Amino acid sequence: MGYWLATERVEQASDVVTRFDPMFWTVNFPRPMMAAVTTTAPDALRVDAVFYARDDLAGLIWESADSHDHPLLRYDTNRDYRDCRLSFRWRSAGVLPLDAVNGPVLTIEGRDAQGQRRAWYVRLWNYAQGTPTDARVTIDFATVRGGFLLPGEADPVWAGDIERMFVSLVAPGYDAAGGALPAAVEGWVELSEMACTGAGAVLPIGDVVVPAHDLRIASGYDDSYHLTPARLLRNALHLGYRGAIVHYVGMSHYFRLDAAGLATTAGGALNVACRAWHRDFASRAGALGYDVIWSLSYELFDAHCPAAWKQRAADGSPALTGWVPPSTLLSPTHGAAMAYLQAVARAFVAIGTAAGLAPHFQVGEPWWWVTPDGARPCLYDASAVAALAPVPIATVRGALDASQRATLDRAGAALAASTAALVAAVRAERGDCRTYLLTYLPTVLDAAAPEAKRMNMPTGWATPAFDVLQLEDYDWVTAGDTASSAAGVAAAVARLGYPAARQDYLSGFVLSAADRGQWRAIVAAAGTAQRRGVARVYLWALPQVMRDGLIYWQEEARVDAFDDVTFPLALGREAEVTPGFSTNITTSAGGRETRNVAWTQARTRYDVGPGVRGEADVATLLAFFRARQGPARAFRLRDPFDWRASGEAIGTGDGVRRTFALARNYGAAVRRITRPVAGTVRVTVDGVATQGFAMAALGEVVLDAAPAAGAVVRASFDFDVPVRFAEDQLSVARATHLAGTAPSVPLIEVREA
Repeated sequence: MGYWLATERVEQASDVVTRFDPMFWTVNFPRPMMAAVTTTAPDALRVDAVFYARDDLAGLIWESADSHDHPLLRYDTNRDYRDCRLSFRWRSAGVLPLDAVNGPVLTIEGRDAQGQRRAWYVRLWNYAQGTPTDARVTIDFATVRGGFLLPGEADPVWAGDIERMFVSLVAPGYDAAGGALPAAVEGWVELSEMACTGAGAVLPIGDVVVPAHDLRIASGYDDSYHLTPARLLRNALHLGYRGAIVHYVGMSHYFRLDAAGLATTAGGALNVACRAWHRDFASRAGALGYDVIWSLSYELFDAHCPAAWKQRAADGSPALTGWVPPSTLLSPTHGAAMAYLQAVARAFVAIGTAAGLAPHFQVGEPWWWVTPDGARPCLYDASAVAALAPVPIATVRGALDASQRATLDRAGAALAASTAALVAAVRAERGDCRTYLLTYLPTVLDAAAPEAKRMNMPTGWATPAFDVLQLEDYDWVTAGDTASSAAGVAAAVARLGYPAARQDYLSGFVLSAADRGQWRAIVAAAGTAQRRGVARVYLWALPQVMRDGLIYWQEEARVDAFDDVTFPLALGREAEVTPGFSTNITTSAGGRETRNVAWTQARTRYDVGPGVRGEADVATLLAFFRARQGPARAFRLRDPFDWRASGEAIGTGDGVRRTFALARNYGAAVRRITRPVAGTVRVTVDGVATQGFAMAALGEVVLDAAPAAGAVVRASFDFDVPVRFAEDQLSVARATHLAGTAPSVPLIEVREA
C-alpha cells in the first residue's frame, strides 16, 4: 500500500476552470440558521436557507485561494480581478430583494493600491437590470464602485488584490439588533447563466486522476455542509475512491427547529437546506456510480436537544461530548427521542431512494455515554431510571458487583432494542435496506472498564441483527497500539459473531492538520484489515484526506509471500555467509571521501550448495525450489554462525506501549528479528522474567500489561533468517555432482520489517 502527503501541485496534471465556476462557491452563516449551495447547471448555482433570528445572515462566498480542495486538485490563486467581468441572472424568494435596504450586497475583502487591508460594499441593485427578484447583474471589476447610492456615495474598488468576496442574504424582517423571527423563514437564491469574461477569466486547476484502488471513503455533513456536493464528489472521484461512501449525516446541521429552538419533526425532520444539499449529493453520487451508506448516530447538538431526550449521569448532568460547543447523546429509552431518530433515518433513506440509490443505512456508534472525568455511566435520565431501575455506579472503571453488572446488562438490552427499532423503522420504508452497525472499539472495549461492553456492545447486536459489522479503532491506531487493535477485533468477533466477510473496517482519522503524520499508521491499519479478510476498508474521512493532501495508491501484488518452512538441508562446513551493505563512496580530487550508507542494516547472502551431499539431497533441493516457485516465496534458514540471542534489549516502557519488536544488537547497530523459533522466546521486564506475553506476527512481543515508564524490556530467543532463492534458475548437473563439485545455490535475506 503506497501513500503520499502532497502539499502543492508541482508538474502534476492540470486543466483550466472559469473563475466563479458554480462548483467552487461556499456558504457560511451563524447558528442556528442553515444554508446550502448546490450546482443546478454548469453555469448555475442555488442557495437554500432557513432563517430563525432577525440578524441571521448567510454569505455566498468566492475565495481567491482554494483552501478546501486537495492540494493536487485546487485552482490556482489569483487575487487580481481587474481584467474580469462577471454577469449572471438573479432570481430569489424568501430573502430581502435586490432593491431593499439591507438587500443583497457583494462584500469585497482585500487590499487597496497602497497594500492596506480594507473592504468595499457593492450593492448589487446598482448593477442590476430587471426586477428586484429577477434581474441581470453585471459587474466589471475594473470600474465597480461600492456605496449604497451612486454616484453620490461611490467608493471605487481597487480589484488588484482581493482575498474573497461574498453576497449577503438576509430574511425579510432583518434587524441587526437580533431577536427571534415570528416564525422560521425559508428562502432561496439562484444565480444562473453565470459568465466570467476578460483576460483574467480563466484559472489553472489541478486535474490529477489517481487510478481506482481498493480503499473506500467516508465523509460527514458537519465537515462539508459549506461545500457544493459536486466539489466534494470531484475530490473523491479524482482521488481514486470507488464503491460505497459512508456518509455521516452529522449531529449539528440537519435538524429542523421549532419556535423554542429545539429539534422537531413537525414539517419534516430535515431543514430545507439540508434536504436540498443531500438531494443533490445523492443524485450526483448515483450518477458517478457510488452507493451511499447513510450513517446516523445518537449524537445531537446540545443547544437544540430537548432536555428530556438527553442521557444523564446520576447527578442529573447531561451527557456532553468534548466538542466546542458540545453535543449530547440521546437516551435509548426515551420514546420521543428514538421516534425522532427513526424519522430522520427514514428521511435520508427516502432521499437516496428518490435518487435511484440502493438503500443502505448505518447505525453509527450507538452507546451509553461515559463521562471522561470519572467514567460515570449516563444511565440516569428519567426514562432510563423508569426502564432500567439502575443501581448507583460511581465509575465503570474496575470491578463491579453483581447488581451493577445487572444494571449494565439491562442498559445493553435497551440499547440493542433501540437500534433494532431504528433498523425496523427504515426497513418499514424499504424492506431491502442493507443495515450496518458501526462500533468504536477503544471506548466500548476500554481495558480500564472491562464491564462497559455489557452496556455498549450488547449481545443483542450479535449476528444476524445487522447485515454488516463495521469496526473503528483510530485512537489505538494513531497511538501505535497495534496489540489493542488486534485484541479488540478478536473480542468484538467473539462477542458478536460476524465473520470477516461480513465486516467493514474504518481506518482513521486525523483530527488536526498538525498530526498529518498519523496517516502512516492509518494506511498501515487499512492494510492489516485487508489482510484479515474484511469485505471493505474505508478511510475516515474525506475532508481530512483533502486537507492533508493524502494520495493513496494500490500497489501491484508484491512478491512477498512467505512459506513458514525451513530450508530442508543442513548447511555444509563450506557454506558461505556474506553480510553486505550498500554504500556510495565519493572521492574528491584531494583524496577525501564522502560515504553515504543506503541501508541501516546488513543484508546477508548465502550459498548453501555445499549442503548438497548426494542424489537424495539433489532431489530434495529441486522439489523445494519448485515448491517455492524459485524466488517467489521466502522461507526460513538457520544461519550457522548467528542463530541465538540472549538478553537483547528490545525497548523501554512508557506506561502505555505493550508491543515490542524482537531485535539483535551488534553494538550500536540493531537488526530486526522477524522469524523467532517457536517456544524459544523468553522475556524480562526490568530483570524480572514474565510469562505475561504473546507472540504476534513478525517477531513482535505483546505484553499483557504495559511496562512502567523506564522499565527495560529484554528478550532471549533462537531465530531463523527469512531468505529466498536469489535466481529464477537452479542448475544441478549429475555429472558435476558425481565429480565431487558442489552446485552453487545462492540465497538472499528478505527484509520483512
